[in-house]
Parts: sequence; C-alpha cells; structure tokens
Amino acid sequence: GALVFPEIPGVPIDPYRASLYAPAELFGDGDYDTSLDARAYAWSLRPDSDEATLAMALHDHAVDEALAAWIEGRSIVGVMGGHAHQRDTPAYADAARLGHALGASLTVATGGGPGAMEAANLGAWAAGHPLAALEEMLTGLSAVPTYDPDIGAWVDAARTVVEQHGPGRDSLGIPTWHYGHEPPNPFASAIAKFFRNAPREAILLEVCNAGIIFLPGAAGTVQEVFQDACENYYADPSSVAPMVLVGRRYWTEELPAWPLLQALARGRSMESQVHLVDSVQEAAAVIAG
Repeated sequence: GALVFPEIPGVPIDPYRASLYAPAELFGDGDYDTSLDARAYAWSLRPDSDEATLAMALHDHAVDEALAAWIEGRSIVGVMGGHAHQRDTPAYADAARLGHALGASLTVATGGGPGAMEAANLGAWAAGHPLAALEEMLTGLSAVPTYDPDIGAWVDAARTVVEQHGPGRDSLGIPTWHYGHEPPNPFASAIAKFFRNAPREAILLEVCNAGIIFLPGAAGTVQEVFQDACENYYADPSSVAPMVLVGRRYWTEELPAWPLLQALARGRSMESQVHLVDSVQEAAAVIAG
C-alpha cells in the first residue's frame, strides 16, 4: 500500500522537498559558481528531457505546498519594483525604508531578486532595529552596489550585514530560475524559488493578502500592477486588497499606468482601494490604515 517516489538521477535539487529555501542553502559557503542556486540554474538551461521536466514540475509543486504552510496565519504585504536599482542609489534606500516601516507589523513579500526587491527584504529583516541601524547597513552594502560582475562579493557584503546586525525578522522572497542570471537576494529569510515563472508570478500576487505597494519599475512591474488589478476587479468585495502606486509623476507621465488603473477601478469595489502617493512613508501609512 506504499506510495513510492522514485529518485530522479542527475538532478541538483530535491523534487520532493518539504520546506522553503533559506539563503544559506541556496548560496552555500563556497564560491557562488558551486552553489546550489548556480548549479540549479545551469541544469535548468540544458535541453529538455522527460526526467528534467518531471523533476521541475514536482519541485515547483513541493515549493508551492511548503509556501502554503509558511504563509498560514500571516498578514503579508507585497513590495514590487525595479530589479536594476543598485545598493548605492536613493531608490534602493527608499525601498529599504519602506520594508523597515512595513516589517514592524506585517510580513513583507517580494519577487526575491535584487534591486528594490532586495532592498524591501533588507528593510523588513532590519525592522526590529532602529532606523539608524538600517542606514548603517545601507552604507556597508553600498561598497558592493551590484551583483555584476561578482555575485560572490555581492552575497558576501550581505552576509557581513547579517553577521554584524542579526538576527532579523522574517520576510518572503519568491524568485525564479527563469531569471537565473539574477541571483536571489540574501535578506529574505524564506525563499520560494520556482523554475516556471508564470505560476510564480500569480502566486506572488495571490499571497499578498494585506495589499501590494508598487514602486517605480519597468515592464515586469507594470505587468504586476494590472495582473493584481485583474484579481481585485473580479474579487469579492471582502477580498479586495489595497494597491498603492508610489511616484505620482512616474505613474502619470513616465509610465502612465495610473489613469488606466483609476478608470478600470471606477464604480467597482476596488475603487477605494487604489492609491497614488508620492513617498514610501505615505505608502506605508495607507497600508497601516
């Protein structure tokens, strides 16, 4: 009467894992090129085989199940934004301060990558520390502003912050090996990493039951704005969650998503839940309210 799960040879990941990843598991102790994260990405680029397709599908299903268990009972707020913000930029610092403000009372979730995603996870991780300590962390990280060309140095700078200031608070990252050239960020305490990007995108938006804040970003962020808008458009009124766009000029002039979002929301249950603000402080206040 037993159910036997066969071993799949030549697979760097565990297709039947029962928990989410921790940064230490993905990055290991050695060079990044030998890490589980790098090996899984290299393996995913190989020509498809039935065994590889099965292993990826089983793995993503297992991660989805582990994620469902991890989020149970949590109030989760999403922070979406550009992946290209370097650690020494004002945009990165703003996203970190936003994560810090939100992480005091909520669980912060991001796409788990670099840029604004890393910054928000960093801020949430540091939410138990005073804001001055976060500013100190930002100064330390700015010495290695980007993962290109040395992912190892980028990760090591984050490790130094964790060692000097830890422990931190929980936050969630949901990255994908579809964009495996971008490493997951080391500040998300729990990482739900998927091979397939389409389910990952939907799951990321779905778990954010306390709302989503959209920082300035490019095509991926715009896609997330309207994917979330679609969910809210058809949702039961009791299930509509706040959507907060940060950057009035950005969302009305540079990438004018706001007028369309506002028109879409008009007359719907979501109308009172879509917001356009100018600062991360205002965005955090909307979610807190």
